Amino acid sequence: MTKGPIMRKVLVFALPICAGNVLQQLYSTVDTVVIGNFCGAASLAAVGTSSQPVELLLCVFLGIGTGVSILVSQFAGSGSTEKLKDIAATAVSFLYLCAVPLSVAGQFIGPLILKIMQVPEDTWAPAVSYISIVFWGTLGNMGYNMNAGILRGLGDSRASLLFLVVSCLVNIVLDLVFVAGFHMDVAGAALATIIAMYCSWLFSIFYIRKQYPELEFTFLPHKMNRAMLAAIIRIGLPLGLNSSFYSVGHIMMQSLINLQGSVFIAACSVSGKVTGIANVAITSLSSAATTFSGQNLGAENYRYLRKGGVQIPLVSGAITCAAGIAVTVFCRPILGLFTQDADVLAFAVRYIRIVLPFTWTYAVFNGIISFVNGMGEVRFPTIVNILMLWAVRIPVGCLIAFCFDGGYVMACIPVSFVFGMLCMLSFFGTKRWKEIGRLARTQQEQAGQTGPA
Repeated sequence: MTKGPIMRKVLVFALPICAGNVLQQLYSTVDTVVIGNFCGAASLAAVGTSSQPVELLLCVFLGIGTGVSILVSQFAGSGSTEKLKDIAATAVSFLYLCAVPLSVAGQFIGPLILKIMQVPEDTWAPAVSYISIVFWGTLGNMGYNMNAGILRGLGDSRASLLFLVVSCLVNIVLDLVFVAGFHMDVAGAALATIIAMYCSWLFSIFYIRKQYPELEFTFLPHKMNRAMLAAIIRIGLPLGLNSSFYSVGHIMMQSLINLQGSVFIAACSVSGKVTGIANVAITSLSSAATTFSGQNLGAENYRYLRKGGVQIPLVSGAITCAAGIAVTVFCRPILGLFTQDADVLAFAVRYIRIVLPFTWTYAVFNGIISFVNGMGEVRFPTIVNILMLWAVRIPVGCLIAFCFDGGYVMACIPVSFVFGMLCMLSFFGTKRWKEIGRLARTQQEQAGQTGPA
């Protein structure tokens, strides 16, 4: 991603990830559709509310996995095969070191978090069942995300799509077998999910070993490079802590939602799936932004770096805006695929119409954050993310829930999106970006003197 037309390169890289995001949305949406049609509102609410504790306990380690991806992109840009080999080996060892204890800890901490979240009584038992089973899939979940991050750093975005095809097909088939066929309720959906995770992880290992033998990638841990581990933690830990603070905030937001009852929880769960479908371009273009900035920084291609930092977030915002408008207009028939409960549908339509028209601001915000993270500048985005959630979204959500009408608590989300976008736009006025601009102008002048590269 260091030569050729920028947006063509970015879009070619992003399209497989975008298709993968559609599959990933399908992956979680199938759970919702099957449970919504074969179980009931309480089971649907259980799946929706159980995702927050899982996210809280995994986010630090998944954030560190993003740090691995950033370092891989920088080493790929500089052409250092030995460093790529060392970081791959360290990533495998780090995976087992984190995932195995976390699978056990989740069995005890997960239900405790659900209690703090004030999960309604009719939702409690299925929520505990779901979360306990899903935590046994931690190794597969973290392993897949780690391997997909390594491949994205190398510039291979098509592999993630292949892994997700495998995972999604397994999940759909097992959902229908366990929930619709064996009537296992949310336990069946959770079991289908973790089996699909492990299938995807194992497939990713075989792919890396075959396509990138120079990495000497292994299934089991065999060595850990201390210098690489320090670099991973230096970049990945702030990202993980940022995700952790964000997840704690999400739990507080989920608590505000839970106060409104099972019907409102189910509505938010369903509408969250629909907004995820509309926002598939955000994650794919953000992943492209991280890899693009990391590779061009490693290659010291500052002209590309400066142009991409502006173009990628703008394109992401434009695509998300168009998709958001389209889904908002047709939200009612789309939501009808998930549930036929009239009360759930009414709240879900309200959620979509309040949140989705403003998610283009989140696309711009996330595009800039991902680009800056790829440069290794993780402190500024971390501060903005924390402020967006803790200084804006949660206070506004509490104000709406306790002083106005809790049925409109989702209005705090677009408010925080706009705030976050404005803050991240200010990065283009920082000393670091001005230095990138100076280096880019110097390269432009040198290219003008020597002719086209």
